[in-house]
Amino acid sequence: MDVYLGVDVGSVTAKFALVTGGGDVVAYNYVRTQGRPIAVIQEGLAEIRARLPAHGEIRGVCTTGSARYLAGVILGADLVKNEITTQAVGAAHYVPDVRTIIEIGGQDSKLILLRDGMVSDFAMNTICAAGTGSFLEQQAARLGLGIEGFGACALRGNGSVRIEGRCSVFAESDMIHRQQMGCTLEDVAYGLCRALVRNYFADMGPGREIEPPVVFQGGVAFNEGIVRAFEESLQTEVIVPLYHEAMGAIGAALLVCEQMSRHPESTAFAGFGVSELSYRSSSFECEACTDRCEVARLFQDEKVVAHWGGRCDLWEVDASAQA
Repeated sequence: MDVYLGVDVGSVTAKFALVTGGGDVVAYNYVRTQGRPIAVIQEGLAEIRARLPAHGEIRGVCTTGSARYLAGVILGADLVKNEITTQAVGAAHYVPDVRTIIEIGGQDSKLILLRDGMVSDFAMNTICAAGTGSFLEQQAARLGLGIEGFGACALRGNGSVRIEGRCSVFAESDMIHRQQMGCTLEDVAYGLCRALVRNYFADMGPGREIEPPVVFQGGVAFNEGIVRAFEESLQTEVIVPLYHEAMGAIGAALLVCEQMSRHPESTAFAGFGVSELSYRSSSFECEACTDRCEVARLFQDEKVVAHWGGRCDLWEVDASAQA
């Protein structure tokens, strides 16, 4: 069986997906990065190997996410794509007529608009945490709730409590005030869900026409309270597709499948053995020009194997060059 590997490494989680040439997901995993992207890439690869179907062979690899270049070097990626493209491809695979994609992860969020099957506009929030999963997780902890049970608790809220959600500090102060007023835990939890949705649209909605079908993906889509708050705000159904939490990795796998079908040369995949190698990364400021780019580099057994991050290709040209 020919399969294609998509890897999405973000700041909070890493996702791996194995997809057949027909677009079926045969295996995937979803793990927390915990500030260890290299180790998690290696661990995730070892886990996905254990789930590889009998006689399955990886024919292509694509990486995406904020650590896509790092993952691409380690894995030997045939393709490296940004998150907007892979999220859109993944969503369209499950909901072909999708026109709006809401994607919320641990530390960033995205709004993607598709028209006639193509990305026509998008917005990203990578600065303010108040519209992301980390915001919910922090506030849930302050309420004494685990994030896994937060959504079910919020669903029992009646929508009567308004929480100021533009800042985590203000949200905490508002929650304490509402609880002192006698508001129930359920109402406060749902108030937080509505605050996140207001913040999301305040940051990325202005000037953009949100049209159905609307697809919601990313880890936060597990939260039923957030789904309800989006539907209430948009006054339309919000679709949470199968494998929504791994949609970037699935989209990456679909893209490399398409590329390798057009150019069936051998894959550059480095093999499962990379999970056993020793890697470390560092960065330095390039002084070759006034831009003074911060350039990242990857070592394998103390040998520099790759550079990336510069505005020019000075360092990418010679992977063995030393700073």
